[in-house]
Amino acid sequence: MPLVTTGELVTRAAAGRRAVAAFNVITLEHIEAVVAGAESVDAPVVLQVSENAVKFRYGRLLPLARAAVAAAERAAVPVALHLDHVQSDALLRQAAEAGFSSVMYDAARLPYAENLAATRAAADWAHAQGLWIEAELGEVRGKAGRPALDAHAPGARTDPAQARAFVADSGVDALAVAIGSVHAMTTRTATLDHGLLKNLSATLQVPLVLHGSSGVPDGELTEAVTGGITKVNIGTALNAAMTGAIREFLAAHPEAVDSRTYLSVGREAMARAVRGIVEVLRTSPGTA
Repeated sequence: MPLVTTGELVTRAAAGRRAVAAFNVITLEHIEAVVAGAESVDAPVVLQVSENAVKFRYGRLLPLARAAVAAAERAAVPVALHLDHVQSDALLRQAAEAGFSSVMYDAARLPYAENLAATRAAADWAHAQGLWIEAELGEVRGKAGRPALDAHAPGARTDPAQARAFVADSGVDALAVAIGSVHAMTTRTATLDHGLLKNLSATLQVPLVLHGSSGVPDGELTEAVTGGITKVNIGTALNAAMTGAIREFLAAHPEAVDSRTYLSVGREAMARAVRGIVEVLRTSPGTA
C-alpha cells in the first residue's frame, strides 16, 4: 500500500471523532511490530522517529527512515511517517527527502516568545515543503535531557487562551497539549485533566495530540479521545514490552546466543502491545 500522510490520517480521525495511534520506533523490530500489530486489527498507524532515536543511530536518519518507508509501502494498512520531537533545524530539513510527511517541532522548552518565533519559522519552512507540522505548548516532561517537572506543577499545563494565540500566530497544523501525561512513564498511573482538555478542544480549531500516552490508563485514554484528542503518541510501552519479553526469554534460556531467538520474542510482544492500544482507542464513543 502506498505511503499516506499523517495529516490525512489525523484529519480522518478528527472527522470521525476518533484518534490515530502513533508509535515511536527505534529499531527495525519496532517498525515490523507496529505494522504487524496494526495489520492484525486492520487499523491505520503512524510510525514516528524521534530526534533521540536518530542520535542513537549515530546521528543518521536515513537508514531507519528508509526501513520505515519500505515497511510502510508493503503494509496491508495505511501507514504514515512522522519525525518526532525535532529540536535541530538541520534534522528538520532532512524530513521531506527522507520520506516523512510530517514533523513535530519541539521548542516547548523555550520561553513563550522564543517558542513561538522558532515554531513559526519551522512551520513556514515545513509548509513550503508540503509537510504537516505539530508543535507543543506547555511541557509534557520526561524526555531525555529535560529537568524533571511534576505534571501538575504551575506552567506544566497548556493554557487555552495562550494556545489559541500560539496556534494562530505560529500556523501549526496540530498541537500537543500538556494535560497531565509525562513522557517515559513505565507505570500506567497518569491522571489527565479532562476539564482542561474540554476547554482546549472548544478553543482550538486544530487537532490535539497526547504525548506520554504510555503512562495513561485505558479508561483515561478513551475519555481523552472522547474529549478531543485525535493523535495518541506511544513509545515507552513498546520498549517495556520488548525488554520484558527478552528478559524473560533469556532468563529461561541462558544458553541462547542467536539474537533472532530473543528479538523475535521481543518483536511479538511489541506487536501485541500495539494491537492492545489500538483496540483501546477503538472503544471510545464515535470511533471506528
